[in-house]
Amino acid sequence: MKNDSLVSILIPVYNREKYIEQCVRSAMSQTYENIEIVIVDNCSLDKTVEIIQGLQEEDRRIKLFQNSQNIGPVKNWEKCIREASGEYGKILWSDDYIADTFLDKTVPYFSDNHVGFVYTRVEVFGEEFKTVELYNIGETKTCLTKEYIEQMIAGNSNYPVSPGCALFRMQDLRNNLMIDIPNKVNADLSQLAIGNDLLLFLLTANKYNKYEYINETLSYFRVHEESITISSKDGKIPIFYALAKAFFVERYQKNLVKKFNIQLRALLRAEHVETEKYGFIQIEDFYMKNQSSSLPITFYVKAAILKLKRMMGFK
Repeated sequence: MKNDSLVSILIPVYNREKYIEQCVRSAMSQTYENIEIVIVDNCSLDKTVEIIQGLQEEDRRIKLFQNSQNIGPVKNWEKCIREASGEYGKILWSDDYIADTFLDKTVPYFSDNHVGFVYTRVEVFGEEFKTVELYNIGETKTCLTKEYIEQMIAGNSNYPVSPGCALFRMQDLRNNLMIDIPNKVNADLSQLAIGNDLLLFLLTANKYNKYEYINETLSYFRVHEESITISSKDGKIPIFYALAKAFFVERYQKNLVKKFNIQLRALLRAEHVETEKYGFIQIEDFYMKNQSSSLPITFYVKAAILKLKRMMGFK
């Protein structure tokens, strides 16, 4: 790989007039120059497009596409990928930004064909939010993808779920972004946009031996009232990330099903009101097939008694 390979910075956007300029300018200011900035607007109702068009006059690398109708968040991510021409792809959420050296420091790692993705330490910030550090696993290092998969299934929050901090090969983004995730409860994850992002990492990790971690804050995630993380206040984020993990282990890592069922069991206990709201009553509901036979029969007896009590109005 040459260090002058084209990198596509992918910015799906909807109603982000407050934040889009800082986001796009962080892409424009990359010290790695061979980039295209692919922006797909999903029928914004504010001044988002007007702001982007102004920036486009400054930088010919900006390619703006406008949907004729709102196609939902995940399909809009996919359209960004489809319109891109780069060898590598950097998803940049429209309310976030990256350091100007992000690409210069991540692209060279792909000279190793065994590296599946590269990600950096993250700073999470917001106007009424205490700044915190995210995705810190120690010193800059090469890691085994097996470790990422196992830590993610175990629920270790030090490992990334958002590709906003990472760089991928474009072909892996094309192959591994799942718009629809099959499930028993008829949830439309293409609209929820929860779990599709994590599967990008898991499916890519399943293909490669290694990934790279850079212990520098090069990615900045903004917290605000309209972001998915904040607007999803009814417990659905951990529930649907669990659904994505169940999809993955059922199809690609069956050896981890027993370990993951422990996580599902804890989730059903801790978030029983929310899980029942979305149709998850028992462990089997997270899988397309019965994958919970490794649990003792007493668990199912207790679960059945608990469900009956709730139906009868007892807490």
